[in-house]
Amino acid sequence: MRKKAVRLFTVLICCLAVPLVASAAQDNDNNKKKKKQGQYQQAQHPGQPGAKHRTPGNQNMTYNGNKGFHNPNNPNVAYKGKVNKGNKGSNNANNPNIVKKGNVGKNLPNNANKFAGGKASTGNWQTKHYDFAKGPNTNIKSVTFQNNYRINGAEHWQGTHYAAFRDYHSEWHDHDWWHNHYGTNLVLIAGGWYFLNNGFWAPAWGYNPAQAYYPYNGPIYAYRNLPPDQVIANVQGNLQEQGYYTGEVDGLLGPLTQEALVNFQNANGLAPTGSIDEPTLDALGMS
Repeated sequence: MRKKAVRLFTVLICCLAVPLVASAAQDNDNNKKKKKQGQYQQAQHPGQPGAKHRTPGNQNMTYNGNKGFHNPNNPNVAYKGKVNKGNKGSNNANNPNIVKKGNVGKNLPNNANKFAGGKASTGNWQTKHYDFAKGPNTNIKSVTFQNNYRINGAEHWQGTHYAAFRDYHSEWHDHDWWHNHYGTNLVLIAGGWYFLNNGFWAPAWGYNPAQAYYPYNGPIYAYRNLPPDQVIANVQGNLQEQGYYTGEVDGLLGPLTQEALVNFQNANGLAPTGSIDEPTLDALGMS
């Protein structure tokens, strides 16, 4: 009788254990499904910390939580999630000549698609010979002589390349003085005489008072030993191709050319001389 009671108790325990085991197995399956579904939903909302998945459209593009997308097929294209550096500036990988410094950008005239702080990259400029009228341009007024005239602001242009501008002052001498001091380094350009001194052209005031037409009173860097008008014309042609200069190539350093030079110099972090100096020629690819 006792053995029969034990056997009956064992059967009852087994009957109760089977549903419990089945229920536990079902709960385990449900937990796995919920966990998998949670991971999928997290991947659908990659802004959540730690989310990581591959996009179905591009198996090579991954998103690492808030760190951003990275496409190994095109390393130039990346988005840095919350650490997007849009306000600090961006480079155009397809056109390295276009550089934008975030909100401090400065639009320049016409087709000059550059911004302040950018750097021009024009390659090597092929020096050209220009033919144009050799006389004064009635549309550009000549400056007048001022004894000991100095260039305004030149004292702030630091470096040896700007020494000629800092030291420049107008001098009036007669024909013989200029001839004795500079001899063959004198040339008549567009109705004005210029002298060459230490690699710079400048007005030879008084050499011939009847020929004293000078649109600009200051030094002009003697690029490749060319006369002043050809130096100016090559710079005008270069700036014209870049969209900085809209006037004609006339070999005269008038107000429109000076304005184009200042815009180019400001855009490239150079001293705004409004004239032709060695650093400007280097930036123009004319060195």
